[in-house]
Amino acid sequence: MTSPEPAGAQELVISADGRRLGGHLAIPADAPGVVLFAHGSGSSRRSPRNRFVARQLQQAGLATLLMDLLEEDEAEDRDKVFDVELLAARLAAASRWLAADPRTRALALGLFGASTGAAAALIAAAEDPARVSAVVSRGGRPDLAAAWLSRVRAPTLLIVGERDVPVRDWNEAALRRIAAPKELAIVPRATHLFEEPGTLEEAAGHACRWFARYLACG
Repeated sequence: MTSPEPAGAQELVISADGRRLGGHLAIPADAPGVVLFAHGSGSSRRSPRNRFVARQLQQAGLATLLMDLLEEDEAEDRDKVFDVELLAARLAAASRWLAADPRTRALALGLFGASTGAAAALIAAAEDPARVSAVVSRGGRPDLAAAWLSRVRAPTLLIVGERDVPVRDWNEAALRRIAAPKELAIVPRATHLFEEPGTLEEAAGHACRWFARYLACG
């Protein structure tokens, strides 16, 4: 059974590019790190899949920040939805907010991206290697960040569904281009949204293991 969120979990707003981006922050006691989430196209910080993963990370003792990287009107613009450089810049703004807030500034930073959000996470990690300690991609599109992959220095875990073709192929190709510590976790029976029984739980378990390994030491 999933436990309640940590006390003090809150909705917040972060400014970036003159836009007001909604977020949801939860910080367990004595958390060693914080995981910043980037959702995929057609989703938001209220994504039930990402919220499920976030709750598992909280139970493992990690703080989480689920973010909207676009305002509502921008989310209707497909050019912006797939503008991974724009999304990465918004993710970087959220990272700076975490680095400035007294509750989170001392915490190691991990990035978790789904679908197009994974490309944004990889770009943000490549552009700020001193800040980002680990990256996890779930059903991600690392091919959209191809030009940045060789510059990623944070340990990177790519999680894909066994039946998610061609995303699985794109992740296998991306893995070869990443020079940092890396791993590909293929979840049996899973398709792109990890809707099959037990598959999202398995993906969340992989993410918890990776972040616990690389964020615990700061």
